[in-house]
Amino acid sequence: QVHLVESGGGSVQSGGSLRLSCAPSEYTYRRYCMAWFRQAPGKEREGVASIDSIGRIWYTDSVKGRFTISQDNAKNTLSLQMNSLKAEDTAMYYCAADRDPICRRNPVLFDYWGQGTQVTVSS
Repeated sequence: QVHLVESGGGSVQSGGSLRLSCAPSEYTYRRYCMAWFRQAPGKEREGVASIDSIGRIWYTDSVKGRFTISQDNAKNTLSLQMNSLKAEDTAMYYCAADRDPICRRNPVLFDYWGQGTQVTVSS
């Protein structure tokens, strides 16, 4: 069982930045697919960004050029740097890990989830 703890959410004005962090309870670097999902009220959970065991990165189209996913090998943390935030980025953001080292998009296939951190962007 891998426990994931997110931090770094908060409230920011449109155009601002936030950095989310995820701390897994065991070493996940280059072993798991690690991803960030988000869920806004009344909407389905959607993938935001992922990084697989060989370092391939994926972003959903709406965040390309604004968000950056990264992993720190020494600290075993996953981060999501979010710049130029928009009101439509408002959601609960979740860190997720999949034991399949090649990332898949369907959230149902992910094995472990954090409890989420709220991001609110005011226009």
